[in-house]
Amino acid sequence: MPAGSSALALHSAALVARGLRDLARDSNWLIKKVFAGRSPFLAVSPAGQVCAIAGQTRLGAERAVLYDVERCVPILTLSVPKEAPSALADLPASFAWSPTGRYLVGAWRAWPPALHLFDLHSKMFLGVFGEFQSFPQNLVWSASGNFFAAGMSGGAGACLRLWNAGKDPLAILSPPAAEVGLPEWIEPQQAGEEFAAEGAFRGYGRTAFSPDEKCLASVVQVEGEWADDSIVILAVPSLDKLNVFDAQGHITDLAWIPGSPQIIFCSAGQAYRLDSDTLEFEPLAFGAELCACHPQLPLCICFNSWLKNSATGRLFLADLSRQVIFDERAADGVVDLCWSPDGTKAFAITQDGLGYIYEPPLL
Repeated sequence: MPAGSSALALHSAALVARGLRDLARDSNWLIKKVFAGRSPFLAVSPAGQVCAIAGQTRLGAERAVLYDVERCVPILTLSVPKEAPSALADLPASFAWSPTGRYLVGAWRAWPPALHLFDLHSKMFLGVFGEFQSFPQNLVWSASGNFFAAGMSGGAGACLRLWNAGKDPLAILSPPAAEVGLPEWIEPQQAGEEFAAEGAFRGYGRTAFSPDEKCLASVVQVEGEWADDSIVILAVPSLDKLNVFDAQGHITDLAWIPGSPQIIFCSAGQAYRLDSDTLEFEPLAFGAELCACHPQLPLCICFNSWLKNSATGRLFLADLSRQVIFDERAADGVVDLCWSPDGTKAFAITQDGLGYIYEPPLL
């Protein structure tokens, strides 16, 4: 079919730029120094931007700063009303990017105890919502941005909340559409007066929407070093319980496999595959602590911080159909993983500011 010259020029320029980059490397991984210092609380967007608590000012205060992973430059410093000066980058923080990377929801101990919404295209702070007692350990948008969820953990106010954004992200500034607190299958004595007893309900951790946005999987955390967490499957938007799976050990991450009812979850350093309908599960042929499934293909990018006979961890790709590991890369301290919307790139960011960009030739 005929194509305009301008379109051909744009595609040709992109192909030439990619070709020059590929000629200059011998790996599918690019490594960038995204920011200086250390930030254990950060989130990377599908568009390749990072929000991290880093970047000391001349006054010694830490700020929430946005960085471009590929260009390795700060883009924007976030500020909110009544922000308290902070000299501690280790204050808890939690961030979630919308699927397009335009909107960001964040919480930080230096900010008032509520969720804060930003429009990054307009560089505007839009407002606060979802005031909390227990800090939100995990914030997440659904794949199309129609829903937003926040899992609170670590206290009597621990709960899971869901907002129905529809086609207007500003709708999440309203009260939540649904909320669940102490799960009804938890024995009453397990709650504990201060939610600190061994085996007590601690709160909700990692949370993920199913690709069709009809279900939500969330980790039900249990207090204690040797305690076992659970995964609860909830209906969206009612948050009615559909299923509960009892895992072994603490669950550090989970992700839905596109086009299926299956979930990849990481527990006690091992990766598993779980059917959310039948609750049948199997251990996979690799260990992992973090995982992110490709948006279309049965692939998963994973991070494992501990390897036998090695002082470093590794990033790697796993073929979920054949359970084959490929494109491994040594890495330490990875905090967050993310695929681009079209699945042509993946991003991994460490707490020391290193960015790993996975850019395979055939995806």
